[in-house]
Amino acid sequence: MPTVLVLLAEGFEEIEVFTPVDLLRRAGAEVTIASLADHRHVTGRNGITVHADAALSEIGEHLFDLLFLPGGPGVKNLRADPRVGFVVGRHAAAGKWLAAICAAPTVLNAAGLLDGRRYTAHFSVAGELPAILAGQRVVADGNILTSRGAGTALDFGLLLVEKLLSADKASEVGRSICA
Repeated sequence: MPTVLVLLAEGFEEIEVFTPVDLLRRAGAEVTIASLADHRHVTGRNGITVHADAALSEIGEHLFDLLFLPGGPGVKNLRADPRVGFVVGRHAAAGKWLAAICAAPTVLNAAGLLDGRRYTAHFSVAGELPAILAGQRVVADGNILTSRGAGTALDFGLLLVEKLLSADKASEVGRSICA
């Protein structure tokens, strides 16, 4: 089964994590939620605390089929941690899928991965990412998958299932939840 690494920082947007992770797990992907902190408890922007599967420090050099960066105010913590840039760079160099929602495409941009690419993101980061395709809910360009925000998390999760597994599997999961 395909593997997914989700990097979770304090202040993450809950819908942007839970919806895609739920859909990926329903589809059969092996999803590992990793906390940036050495402890495994991470609190989202709305006060929901998650027990992560691992701390990022425990992941080591392992590569996953898809690296997923959720958005929300916690993106500033993703951007401030040099390990995140390292993990993003390693996955990009290996040609792995890179997924970012809301403000998280700024992390991909900081790694130099959005130049000449089509992408979308939350309107709040339009000043930093002037080429946002604001009218698009989700955008796939090569191995980079982006989405606008919490309101597009279901579309985004189904896109991740489609790219990682298959269009048939995404349709099956979508039908099972009446999407």
